[in-house]
Amino acid sequence: MRFIKNFFVVLISFCLLVSCASLGKKENLNNISEKWVGTWATAPQLIEPNNLPPDPGLSNNTLRQIIRVSLGGNKIRLRLSNIYSKDSLFINAVSIAEPSDSCQVIPASLSKLTFGGKKGVVLSPGSDIYTDPVNFKLKANSLLAITIFYGKTTKSLTGHPGSRTTSYLLKGDQSGNAVFKNSVKTDHWYSIMNVDVRTEKSSAVVAALGNSITDGRGSGTNRQNRWTDILSQRLLANSSTENVGVLNFGIGGNCVVRGGLGPTALDRFDYNILNQSGVKWLIILEGINDIGGIKKAEDAPVMAKELIDAYQLMIDKAHARGIKVYGATILPFAKSFYDAPFRQEARSIVNKWIRTSGKFDAVIDFDRLMESSESGVILPDMHDKDYLHPNQEGYKKMGEFVNLDLFKN
Repeated sequence: MRFIKNFFVVLISFCLLVSCASLGKKENLNNISEKWVGTWATAPQLIEPNNLPPDPGLSNNTLRQIIRVSLGGNKIRLRLSNIYSKDSLFINAVSIAEPSDSCQVIPASLSKLTFGGKKGVVLSPGSDIYTDPVNFKLKANSLLAITIFYGKTTKSLTGHPGSRTTSYLLKGDQSGNAVFKNSVKTDHWYSIMNVDVRTEKSSAVVAALGNSITDGRGSGTNRQNRWTDILSQRLLANSSTENVGVLNFGIGGNCVVRGGLGPTALDRFDYNILNQSGVKWLIILEGINDIGGIKKAEDAPVMAKELIDAYQLMIDKAHARGIKVYGATILPFAKSFYDAPFRQEARSIVNKWIRTSGKFDAVIDFDRLMESSESGVILPDMHDKDYLHPNQEGYKKMGEFVNLDLFKN
């Protein structure tokens, strides 16, 4: 009798072990079939004095920031950045939620984020951090509210001035509140860098590296209609590319080689592009500010060569990571404040190289798309009254022009 009892105990134990092993194997298979992929990002920089938060400031107060994501999923993580700051950043609490109306969120969607299981974190100067992954039903092409309750902050802040999206500031700890009544508005982002989603392995990302034209100057505030947004919406709506997201790394006034606003494209390339999850393609649309900064005619071919060398360096770095690189030609700028014969010469040299060198995996010819019948001049109804930046219709035209076949997995 005792023998039979022992036999059944051993048998049951064996069955449980087999069952657990089977479940573990299935779980591992599920993990293998998924990966972290970027669904939203922005290019951080040191915030200039005129773009610092309005009163009452961030210290011991709460900021709610709205972003538009591309890919959806059921698990996400957020990265905060203090990379360009000289002082430590104290974060007391962070939450995410689905917006309902401007600064208000749906109460049932509020989810608290943690850092190694703790609700707060201190970011030292020059550092960034991911939150712990959290289960959250994130819809593709939707808005997400990120609410941060700050501790001590200084004027040395990392963020992104050209958000084209309104953020909302309230006194005290409001990180768990759905309602943001009587908040102070500011059209800037602070501390947030990117959001990743845990999704199917076949998902991938397009990164766009650029200046104010990629950042969206001339697009509508809170309309999410930069050319990258239009491209993203098209990719998601197309059955062959519905698992492809878009990350925007445009900085207004940015240069590729030297000068301009924010770290140059060369200086930020590794951090912005190579430091992201799931990037498979890169679009480079940058160089107009470098050309606009040329002072003398004899410097035009020198700057053109420097830009070409910089493109080649970025191409080589991306290719080493298995990333395809698409070169976008520099848009027309005749009649703008950058217009000068020698600057036009530099643009022609660079655009010719982009089109004919064969160094890029493909060319997106925004120059020819946006040029009017008048040579070197942007289409009259497609610019933001400065002959340089596209307007909302111009960005729509650009976003609709990009060939989706370039992003088929």
